[in-house]
Amino acid sequence: MYEELFSSYTGLLSLGVIVFVLVMAAFFIRLFLTATPNDENKQ
Repeated sequence: MYEELFSSYTGLLSLGVIVFVLVMAAFFIRLFLTATPNDENKQ
């Protein structure tokens, strides 16, 4: 029971870290690409 809980916890933790890294990378890439003088069309 403890081994299953630990394995599922580490799986969720690694998945959360991967998702977090992807989201932060996409956010910084979008911020860098949209860093233009005409920032009126900011969504």
